[in-house]
Amino acid sequence: MEAKRNEEAWVLAAAILASSMAFIDGTALNVALPVIQVGLRASGSQLLWIINSYLLMLAALILVGGSLGDRLGRKKVFGTGIALFTAASCACGFAPSIGVLIASRAVQGIGGALMIPGSLSLIAATTAPERRGRAIGTWSAATTLVTVAGPALGGVLSDLGLWRAVFLVNLPLGIAALVVLASKVPESRDESISGPVDLFGACLAVAGLAGLTYGFIEAPDFGFGDARVIAALALGLCASFAFVLLERSRESPMLPLKLFASRSFSGANVLTLLLYGGLSAATFFLSLDLVQAQGYTKTQAGLAFLPFALLLTLLSRWAGALADRSGPRLFLTLGPAFVGLGFLVLALPGITRGPSAYWTSFFPGIVLFGIGMGLTVAPLTSTVMGAHPPRFSGAASGVNNAVSRGAGALAVAILGSLALFGFASALGSSATDLGLDAHARAALMAGARDLGATLPPPGLAADAEAAVKAAIASSFASAFRIVLVCCAALAFGSSLVAALTIGRPAPRPR
Repeated sequence: MEAKRNEEAWVLAAAILASSMAFIDGTALNVALPVIQVGLRASGSQLLWIINSYLLMLAALILVGGSLGDRLGRKKVFGTGIALFTAASCACGFAPSIGVLIASRAVQGIGGALMIPGSLSLIAATTAPERRGRAIGTWSAATTLVTVAGPALGGVLSDLGLWRAVFLVNLPLGIAALVVLASKVPESRDESISGPVDLFGACLAVAGLAGLTYGFIEAPDFGFGDARVIAALALGLCASFAFVLLERSRESPMLPLKLFASRSFSGANVLTLLLYGGLSAATFFLSLDLVQAQGYTKTQAGLAFLPFALLLTLLSRWAGALADRSGPRLFLTLGPAFVGLGFLVLALPGITRGPSAYWTSFFPGIVLFGIGMGLTVAPLTSTVMGAHPPRFSGAASGVNNAVSRGAGALAVAILGSLALFGFASALGSSATDLGLDAHARAALMAGARDLGATLPPPGLAADAEAAVKAAIASSFASAFRIVLVCCAALAFGSSLVAALTIGRPAPRPR
């Protein structure tokens, strides 16, 4: 018994170290985006691609990662993912241009697709059922505790002009995870699985997500009537539909549709789609709003997220353990509702007095969605992993992670497109009200694709330049409000899904 507990502890340690890379990378990167945009001269659409190139590859290939782990060995595939993610982080840290950074982020996504499902599937496969919920809660709390410093770290490094170090901090974590994995973690696989890996399905998944993502991100620049945008969206829809048809006909599919026979599993994944889509877009634009519209330094913007991280850390383990005893339905109904309420509160402030107004403007909303996610994360993960026998753990983890990352990619693309349209519309109205001449107005609108980093036209008088800067900030705050209201609607929708589906599972497949 003692040996079994020690084994579980080492598995948990390896999973926490590896997952922490992804958590730190995401939280610190969001805060660093404004300075990356300036440093690499990225447009607003390129800024979206920094996030979505990673999410796109991660979401499309994470099912392959889970399937490969079940077939070839979870430890082996997990270790390969850690090594690739670590190497790609190094490439991101030394990227000389925005194109190289976006490409390196895509490679990070491939590594993450092999690494991320392995962390939870190893926990599920090696931890006794009666301790699984607590272990997942510990994983949630520990990874969050490690990443509490992520936003602040990203802010401090960005203010010092060291945004590249945001990626390089992954190197020691990756090396430590590989050492623990190699020396302490046993191998596990599903011996009953046979047949080739569904690589054609993976290609269709990449094409589907890439087409939809490209179409929505580029639409503000080219217009929805542009042939390239229409072709990309059509490709995305057709490839996604073909992917589902292919998976239905496969004997060994990448996406085992039989998993969705469980009502709880299906409901949990719809909840994930809505909630994590809203969360990804909200946190992405909140960082930009704080820095580009509200006048926060990058360090102050990072610290603004601290209440969210602390609440998630404090509540996750407790919520996971309690959900094991009383069931997850209440947690998964109330948690997303708190998140939605938090997003609505965050949408209320316009342009504030800056950091001095934080406690009455952004702090209440951040606390609310921190409580909501703290109540949700561990019970949601336990529901997904517990809806099927352990031999399906890799596939179940892969599906849920694919849904959450795919939701993030689509939400950032769709709501990012909405933000670009909304910002340009608001800025155009402001430019007219300010009485700018045609040349100055054209120059201002030409830079509107940079969102809050848009610069006033050259040659303006000091008072006119100040008025244009205020209009840029106000226009971004207006676009931010629209995005946050949409995110709140997604969160409330996920709460409704939980109330209708969680806790009423169909019989588990054997």
